Amino acid sequence: MKNKLLIIGAHSGDFVWRSAGTIAKSIEEGAQTLVVCLSYGERGESGELWKEDPKRSIENVKQIRHEQAQKAADILGTPIQFLNWGDYPMLISEERIEQLTYLIGDYEPTTILTHSEKDPFNPDHPLAFQATQRARLLSSGAGVPSAFKNIDPPVWYSFEPHQPELCGFVPNTFIDISSVMDKKIAAMDCMGAQTYLKDYYIELAGRRANHARRISGKKEIKFAEAHQCMVPRIVNSIF
Repeated sequence: MKNKLLIIGAHSGDFVWRSAGTIAKSIEEGAQTLVVCLSYGERGESGELWKEDPKRSIENVKQIRHEQAQKAADILGTPIQFLNWGDYPMLISEERIEQLTYLIGDYEPTTILTHSEKDPFNPDHPLAFQATQRARLLSSGAGVPSAFKNIDPPVWYSFEPHQPELCGFVPNTFIDISSVMDKKIAAMDCMGAQTYLKDYYIELAGRRANHARRISGKKEIKFAEAHQCMVPRIVNSIF
C-alpha cells in the first residue's frame, strides 16, 4: 500500500512553516501527499497584507493568500485544497466535520499531520486539532461500523506549534529534512503575508537537527522538523 500523507492546517500558511520539509521529504521518498487548508487565515494571519493596505477587502486577502499557498505547494510538489471555513474565529459545525470526514475517507491517508491540542495564542489551531480528531475517528469507524466510509485508522501526528513549551507539545519524532531544506526555504519565500516567520523557522530547523543528531548519532543531519505522535505505533519488532 502506498504511503499517503494528509496535512490539515487551520490557515493557508500553516503547512509551510510547520511541515514543508516533511512534505517534500515524503514526496522524495515516493509518498503521496495532500494539503488541506481549513481557512485562508485572512483575518488573523495576514497582518502584513492589511498593513500594506488597510482598505483591502476580505476577498482580496483570501485571493492573495490562495495564490501564495498554491505557489508554495507547487514548489513542494503537493496537491492542495482550500475549504474556506473562515478564521478568527473559525467555527466548527457538524456539516464541516462531515465534510472533513468524507475528505479523509476519500483520500484514505496512512498518516495525518495537523495542529497540537493546545495553543494559548491562537484560537483556531486547537479547533483544527479537534475537527481532525473527530473526523479521523468517524472515518475509521471509531472501532465499530460507521455511517461513513470505513478506512484503516491513520497514524496521527501533531506538527510543532510556534510556542511548543506553552502548548504541551512533546517532540518525539524528528524528520531529517536536510535534503529538501532548499524547497522549504523556497516555499517560505512565497508567504508574503507573514515574511517575519522565515528566519524563525530556519533557526528552528537547525535547532531540531541538533537534537536529532544527539538522539541518533547521525552527524549528517543539518535540518529537521519535529512532530508528536498522538497514537501508539504498531510494529513487527522492537528493532
